[in-house]
Amino acid sequence: METRRGPELSVREVGLVAVGALGLAVVMTWPLVLRWRTHVVQDEGDPLLQAWQVAWGGHAMRSDPSAYFQANGFWPLPDSLAFSDALVGYAPAGLLGAGMAGATVRHGLLVLVACTLAVLGMHVLARELGASPWAAAIAGVVFAWAPWRLQHLGHLNILSTGGMPLTFFLLLRGYRQRRWGLVLSGWLVATWQLSLGLGAGLFFAYSLLVVAGLLAVWWLRAGRPSPGRAVAVATGVGVAVLLGATALQAVPYLRVLDAHPEALRTVGYLEIYSPPLRGLVTAPSQSWLWGGLTAPLREGMPWAPEQARFVGLAALVLGGIGAVAGRGPRWLRGGLAGAVLVTAVLAVGTNLLGGRFTYLPLYEVLPGWQGIRTPGRWITLTTLALALLAALGADRVARARPQRSWVLPALLGLVVVEGLGATPVVEVPRPSTTEVFAVSGPRLHLPSTVTGDQVFLLWSTEDGFPAVVNGASGFVPRELDELRRQVAGFPDEQSVAFLRDLGVRSVVLHPGMAGGTPWEDAAARPIDGLGITRELIGADVVYDLAG
Repeated sequence: METRRGPELSVREVGLVAVGALGLAVVMTWPLVLRWRTHVVQDEGDPLLQAWQVAWGGHAMRSDPSAYFQANGFWPLPDSLAFSDALVGYAPAGLLGAGMAGATVRHGLLVLVACTLAVLGMHVLARELGASPWAAAIAGVVFAWAPWRLQHLGHLNILSTGGMPLTFFLLLRGYRQRRWGLVLSGWLVATWQLSLGLGAGLFFAYSLLVVAGLLAVWWLRAGRPSPGRAVAVATGVGVAVLLGATALQAVPYLRVLDAHPEALRTVGYLEIYSPPLRGLVTAPSQSWLWGGLTAPLREGMPWAPEQARFVGLAALVLGGIGAVAGRGPRWLRGGLAGAVLVTAVLAVGTNLLGGRFTYLPLYEVLPGWQGIRTPGRWITLTTLALALLAALGADRVARARPQRSWVLPALLGLVVVEGLGATPVVEVPRPSTTEVFAVSGPRLHLPSTVTGDQVFLLWSTEDGFPAVVNGASGFVPRELDELRRQVAGFPDEQSVAFLRDLGVRSVVLHPGMAGGTPWEDAAARPIDGLGITRELIGADVVYDLAG
């Protein structure tokens, strides 16, 4: 790649973009910043789980980093943090604050940081590829706030994609200018991005591999020009760190897959979650502009939150202009257009030709693919490539009307409007009394359900992460499934014997959460002859299995 200086990126420009992106994130998640000690964005599900994960990361770093993946949830199963994306890259944030309030505030801050970095990373990449500042801002908003993302504001692992364009920017500028510091930084940012989990990281890893392969081909055809000793060393060190850190992180995940074959996604599972072709033009219900208009398209979708993948009309139109006549070399526009098409095909999973010639060959051959739950998340890379084309297209539109300086700001406003949505902010459930945190462990909270267990994990941040049998992840371990069946009649002879054999010391029943579950009348069940004691603490019932 030729040595040249890219467009100047002043501290002022980067600062203005960062401040604007942060302000946009605050608006998009309003009123989260007013309530983030007690509320989370979107729902009481994954945000609580991920708030616990980051809090556990800080706890593990302070107490025993070697046991990082041996979290207190899913006791006594090993490697329980690897049952879902572990968000390892956010662990240092877990060192700040404590308890439930600290975990909740931290999660809200990380949501804002992730959305801000997505805009900023895409902005600098678009600038490096020749876009004007306003057009680069358009690319940033398209990437960070495409309508489909509204359904994922509570999924920190899916929001955290700003490291992708930032990696490509640092590597591109570093190799162009032969600056070893930028090159090394690019590989380190890529390492951090992959450390956040496979939810988006796997797609990024394969895209990075494809780009590296294309650059290797170019290098060979160009006569193998020397990048310089410093750049070569930085590349070697950066790639070694990337591979080493990724391999180290993969070890517990591989152990989990070996111990829990139920974590692998079958073809039937993929067929349920693969978006239909109409999903590419369907927005989630939260979208202010497109939610109602595309409601008929959402009908009949088995799981619309993962199947409504609309990137926005403005992005499609500007991206089309960019591909056909946008600013920039033809090879770049053609490559980005090809990336949009290929990743969009992968995003519909098995719903194009049954996936026989698209998704399934990759699923059967490539490492990691059988652990991916939703093919629709390939739309992240579709949005990345389309955002760059939209920037090139916006500059083309602006050049056609050079006397109208308002064109690019107006286009920026348009993509912002397309990203607007009704984002719910919900209160974090709290126990009826803090005295329940003094209950000895290992303990089981009832009702044990998908949503309930995420609440109980977050509660465990309040009292030093005691061992709890409850757990939540992208799959239900067969051991937890069996436990729920065995204790459905608790308290009775079978359930008490089962829990004692497991090593559980206490059971905490939360009657206010038990409606519609097998434990809704558990508080009234007799305990005579079971050798256990029962105590009412606040509105909760605590059972001591040691009697």
